[in-house]
Amino acid sequence: MIDTVMFDLDGTLLRITQDEFINTYFAELSKVFIRLGFDAKAAIKAVWAGTKAMILNDGAVTNKTRFWYMFSSEMELSGERLIEVEAACDSFYTNEFNIVKTVAEPTDIPRRVIHSLKAKGLAVVLATNPLFPPCAVETRLGWLGLSANDFILVTDYSNSSYCKPNPEYYREILGKIGKTPPQCLMVGNNAREDMCAADLGIDTYLVTDFLENETNADISAFKKGTLAEMEKYLETFRS
Repeated sequence: MIDTVMFDLDGTLLRITQDEFINTYFAELSKVFIRLGFDAKAAIKAVWAGTKAMILNDGAVTNKTRFWYMFSSEMELSGERLIEVEAACDSFYTNEFNIVKTVAEPTDIPRRVIHSLKAKGLAVVLATNPLFPPCAVETRLGWLGLSANDFILVTDYSNSSYCKPNPEYYREILGKIGKTPPQCLMVGNNAREDMCAADLGIDTYLVTDFLENETNADISAFKKGTLAEMEKYLETFRS
């Protein structure tokens, strides 16, 4: 019996397209690097290198460690300079990052769904790809009127050692929350990154408003629908 629902964030609960998000996000982040005296293009390239390192992470260290090791290597930073950069980025995610909210479509559905599930005694997890620090995830949740306290677990780069679409990412979540695959449902908008949870026996629901299916995978077997339809589907859940 399903008693735990995992939710992706970007493109699922947060109504935003990946391209709009990335373009606006990097435009603002570049300003931070310029203030720090970096060449913005080189710094953004280093961010992408760090992101790739996290996606390929094998569980030996946290994604945070993978990211900053790669970023500092690419930018040839001293330990002291790295501390300065990380602090500046955390400040950015808490403050200027809020500008990115302007490209997200407002909706009350995520807040209603999360509160409804919790009121019925179900556990909810924010299973967002752990490529960001906790403060960046918290800021994006704030755009929805939610916070990390609304979930029993929020994945971020400091508490995760794998990324989507590696099934080990979901196995790591199961270990942290003490659940088995048959107890869980994964809700997401990416046919590969989110629906690969099914490889472990986790039930899935594909949200189609901002569907991502880069490989044109066959999605006919997945339960699917809009965010509004997903809300109606989850109304049937009981603990």
